[in-house]
Amino acid sequence: MRSLLYTVGSLLLLFLLTHDGGFTGTADAEHSFIATDFHTHRHRRNHGHRRGEEFEYSALSCRAYSASLDEFGAVGDGVTSNTAAFRDAVSQLSRFADYGGSLLFVPAGRWLTGSFNLTSHFTLFLHSDAVILASQEESDYEVIEPLPSYGRGRDTDGGRFISLLFGSNLTDVVITGENGTIDGQGEPWWGKFKRGELKYTRPYLIEIMHSDGIQISNLTFLNSPSWHIHPVYSSNIVIQGLTILAPVTVPNTDGINPDSCTNTRIEDCYIVSGDDCIAVKSGWDQYGIKYGMPTKQLLIRRLTCISPDSAVIALGSEMSGGIEDVRAEDIVAINSESGIRIKTAIGRGGYVKDVYVRGMTMHTMKYVFWMTGSYGSHPDEHYDPNALPVIQNINYQDMVAENVTMPAQLAGITGDQFTGICISNVTITLSKKPKKVLWNCTDVSGYTSGVTPEPCQLLPEKQPGSIVPCNFPESPIPVDEVKLQRCYTRRRLM
Repeated sequence: MRSLLYTVGSLLLLFLLTHDGGFTGTADAEHSFIATDFHTHRHRRNHGHRRGEEFEYSALSCRAYSASLDEFGAVGDGVTSNTAAFRDAVSQLSRFADYGGSLLFVPAGRWLTGSFNLTSHFTLFLHSDAVILASQEESDYEVIEPLPSYGRGRDTDGGRFISLLFGSNLTDVVITGENGTIDGQGEPWWGKFKRGELKYTRPYLIEIMHSDGIQISNLTFLNSPSWHIHPVYSSNIVIQGLTILAPVTVPNTDGINPDSCTNTRIEDCYIVSGDDCIAVKSGWDQYGIKYGMPTKQLLIRRLTCISPDSAVIALGSEMSGGIEDVRAEDIVAINSESGIRIKTAIGRGGYVKDVYVRGMTMHTMKYVFWMTGSYGSHPDEHYDPNALPVIQNINYQDMVAENVTMPAQLAGITGDQFTGICISNVTITLSKKPKKVLWNCTDVSGYTSGVTPEPCQLLPEKQPGSIVPCNFPESPIPVDEVKLQRCYTRRRLM
């Protein structure tokens, strides 16, 4: 009987997909999808499919079909593993990629799961009371190869555990919700890493590779084992409305790390981290040089960051593929080690250029400006000591900082100056116990205008008595013109 039902279901699906008036949808209304593999139907507990509450959301693309996670046998008790349910749901919904795409609704509950892959033309949507709990078992995470632009894992020489949510070679992926939560439950991973007990690099919460058209929005991320959000080798990315929280004492819990990506917009995010709130990357030493894929056309705005031991925005240190055309504005930093930090070293090669930052407010900082030319970690001993990074055209303006220990620590590389530095219209109020040397500058050049306290001699005042602004491009980058659509779907009342 089960075989017969499966056959009938498959024929029904074929009929609906090949006839007008079947599974057709519009951008303004999504259709409830009943899984057509009838062997999953036994999990539905005979709830029926009553008309539910319709809700709307903003997305790069709307979907024609939707399903709820609990239709695939998932149990939201925080204890039952739902890895199979998530994988089954994505697999079944993936068949609608060419028919208007699909949405997987995660209802209220605590949904424990191991890693699962995403698919193209797909939306993962979390209810406001939905919590996806990452499994703490290593066996729930496949070991995959190191990124080619890194040559090894970040934690260990070998491979790396796949991220909780993973995707590669995808188009049009949306991860959003009503401020639902994805909790990495990272504490056991942090302990194992600290004790040197891991054979492979810790998993991230989200990693999407070689993909185009990515949206991550309106969610809360907690306690990743390592980095929280990692788009890599990808383009046309919108990240907005995220809350990312991790203990400030735990290293490597970076918030958002765009890595060898083009055309990325990060906005309206609140991040508390034990590492950099945003770290811009493009590969590590000889591996990044060989891969040769820069991060460029990056827009960051309306970010609030707390990071006592790291940077609000870091450029590097893995920047060997190049970083260019980075624009950041309307940034708030609270109790953080540094505002903007450029990290590089001999052997990195690559470049950081055409960086524009304006409208930054900082409270309780160790440094406001920090550039480091001796950030010495290397993937192995085979890096090229003649591969010197190029740091040029760095622009900071319209900033206020209070309770600052040291305004600037700017250290280039002997024989490889960091050039074209502009700092304009910046007022810095010192802490009660500031450093004796307020501006420590070596192997850098550029100018300042309207900056207090008085900068170092290597950054002289350009026109005393007037404020000369730094550069900030007027023409928008393409991702800034991307508009989200208003989408509608029907939430099931089970």
